[in-house]
Amino acid sequence: MPDHHPIYETDKLDGVGPYGISKVEAENICKEYREKGMCIPIIRPKSFVGPERLGVFAMFYEWAYEGHNFPILGRGNNRYQLLDVEDLCEAIYLTLTLPEDTVNDTFNIGATQFTTMREDYQAVLDYAGHGKKIIPIPAAPAVAILKILEFFHLSPLYKWVYGTASKESFVAVDKAAKLLGFSPKYSNKDALLRNYRWYIEHREEYKDRTGVSHRVPWKEGVLKLAKIFF
Repeated sequence: MPDHHPIYETDKLDGVGPYGISKVEAENICKEYREKGMCIPIIRPKSFVGPERLGVFAMFYEWAYEGHNFPILGRGNNRYQLLDVEDLCEAIYLTLTLPEDTVNDTFNIGATQFTTMREDYQAVLDYAGHGKKIIPIPAAPAVAILKILEFFHLSPLYKWVYGTASKESFVAVDKAAKLLGFSPKYSNKDALLRNYRWYIEHREEYKDRTGVSHRVPWKEGVLKLAKIFF
């Protein structure tokens, strides 16, 4: 994991798990073709949420909707930057429309207003109106259990999710602001609440559908049993 924050575009890349490693490799391929003369903007978005973004977020939203407390790894005092999908689309649009000599570069993209994991996610539970709370749980034993569950395909959570959730994770977006004019509309809380409202409006469409993509809720596996304790 990085030894400092915020992370800049010039910092060394460190992929967490197969998913993170594949992103690093993809960037290396892009850079190879950029060196051959192609214009290839690289966007590094933080975890983005918004309408139709489900996956692991649907698990959180379902617990909030049903009136459960929600566990997070560690104390929840870590800052974990998110990104609204509308702001991501705006960043992509800027790289498609601005001059090549401006966009042929690498840009961090993320919300500029965010607090801690505990505070940002608590906003959804407060909005749900059941008086429930974010419950911190010890990270080390929880991660060990999640590794075992992942190995036996009993949990949808993979290393990128449980390996970073309790850590600081935010990037500097100064470069995108200066060169692209990027200015996100939504804070972490705004993005989470906007996505939650969309979820409860469309919940009936997805309650019997699960899968492995971010367009459908993930099957909770044995994690569904944890609701008994929260």
